[in-house]
Amino acid sequence: MKGIILAGGTGSRLYPMTLAVNKQLLPIYNKPLIYYPLSLLIDSGLNDILLISTPAALPNFAKLLGDGSHLGIKLSYAAQAHPDGIAQALLIARDFLAGDSACLILGDNIFMALSAVNKVRQASHNLSGALIFACQVQDPARYGVLAFDGAGQVTDIIEKPKLPPSPWAVTGLYCYDASAVERAAQLRPSARGELEITDLNLSYLHSHNLQVHCLPRGSAWLDAGTPGSLLDAADYIRVLETRQGQLYGSPELSAYQQGFIKRTQLLTLGQAQSGTAYGQMLVEIAQERG
Repeated sequence: MKGIILAGGTGSRLYPMTLAVNKQLLPIYNKPLIYYPLSLLIDSGLNDILLISTPAALPNFAKLLGDGSHLGIKLSYAAQAHPDGIAQALLIARDFLAGDSACLILGDNIFMALSAVNKVRQASHNLSGALIFACQVQDPARYGVLAFDGAGQVTDIIEKPKLPPSPWAVTGLYCYDASAVERAAQLRPSARGELEITDLNLSYLHSHNLQVHCLPRGSAWLDAGTPGSLLDAADYIRVLETRQGQLYGSPELSAYQQGFIKRTQLLTLGQAQSGTAYGQMLVEIAQERG
């Protein structure tokens, strides 16, 4: 399984902050937003990852993340010239995937859910069909929403319903088998001119090949797409890190924990940023675990 991060779009809901800067490069407390989805993929054991963004933003992502070799991974880049839907990411990634399965995550999504990491890891070894993740939210009308029958089985996914059939929203994390690219190629643009990820998920549902993992109580999913949600996410991470003395959403730490880099490499990465609390934490972790 290979990883895909879709970090495109105009970020219009965050204007004027995103008039000159890609949304996924904005800070969430002490690190860029893009670090969080990247860390989830690394935590899941994936080490071949494609980042898709706008042509204007790609040089900045490359400056920040390079080719991934410092993390012991392979990081590639591809352009999405126009934001024509989430499902378009699979078409852009066709050559990159080369018939492999994919884990697609949106660049503005933050997950604090060990069960999601474990499910992606399991899917990376053996996935038939699709696996999507859902979370209970207070405002489901903003999302694709799951409908269930009396036995608790998913019967439909409704995009931004006026009357949501449940509080379970589909998150921005998806795992697909090798048929996803061809399924995406058969989609037709919606009324808003996009290839909808909901339509792709429905194609798996209608063929009885869709798994849904509902994030358990205690998990957190943050969709950092508005000024308020950016602030909420930053406050959430700040509280966790300062009270627990741990790092969350750190690609360097994730790469070390997965064995992609050695302790000495983690120490070097931390020392390069030793003038910051973030770098000092990496150094301390490398030293204590040594």
